[in-house]
Amino acid sequence: MATNPVIQAVIDLTAGAAGGTACVLTGQPFDTAKVKMQTFPKLYRGLIDCAVKTYSQVGIRGFYKGTSPALLANIAENSVLFMSYGFCQKVVRKIVGLDKKAVLSDLQNAAAGSVASIFAALVLCPTELVKCRLQAMYEMQLSGKIAQGQNTVWSVVKGIVKQEGAIGFYQGLTSTICREMPGYFCFFGGYELSRTIFASNGKSKDELGPVALMISGGFGGLALWLVVYPIDCVKSRIQVLSMMGRQAGFIKTFTNIVKSEGILTLYSGLTPTLIRAFPANGALFLAYEYSRKLMLKQIDSY
Repeated sequence: MATNPVIQAVIDLTAGAAGGTACVLTGQPFDTAKVKMQTFPKLYRGLIDCAVKTYSQVGIRGFYKGTSPALLANIAENSVLFMSYGFCQKVVRKIVGLDKKAVLSDLQNAAAGSVASIFAALVLCPTELVKCRLQAMYEMQLSGKIAQGQNTVWSVVKGIVKQEGAIGFYQGLTSTICREMPGYFCFFGGYELSRTIFASNGKSKDELGPVALMISGGFGGLALWLVVYPIDCVKSRIQVLSMMGRQAGFIKTFTNIVKSEGILTLYSGLTPTLIRAFPANGALFLAYEYSRKLMLKQIDSY
């Protein structure tokens, strides 16, 4: 029964939602620091400076600005991502002429994850747009372009609809897709490669314990961010600064940053991102794998 494609899709979607929730709850403060440093690099000298200033300005709640849309974004993204990942794995098997139950290589899994990320980007972009704007709201208010009282999810959503229309929720979509495809190739490739190494002593990947899964997930997260971080920086700029009427595209934004601020600016906020990546993505895959196994076990018991 568990092999039914509809049931399998529901399981992957639900397990992805569990993983996305675990990822946000583990790493939100570091993600907030990342967005602030990417968008306003001249305001912060580093992670510690950003953390101290955020706490002094807004208090501990400042680190959790955008948590609601972040949860929505990650639940939506990972639900669609892992559901699409299972589907794309089947497509890869068909393309390379493998049996439906054949185990894919690490490279083939990476390719499936890369294609699956396109579908995830379509649901991620609107919610991540709201999240990034909320996370950088204090700095936006300092600029004088945003009035006080516009720092709630609802006010940001209303502002986007009023000023930019429904299409405004897809500011940065091109950047998001450019980030997701190579990023998730490395993400799933790194995760599967790490699991292969841990399973080399005779165990199968499905028999790995929680520590091995968390390390593998953390390794996948590090691989993702090290490859795509400059793209993510450009995406954050587009999504936040478009609120102030600046709506340059990906290439123009990238060129402007390099010319006016230097190429190292594209790595602003990398430290909190890498610190966050390991535990957050470790928690993501741990929650995903165990919730998926639990649901398959429950279905098989009927």
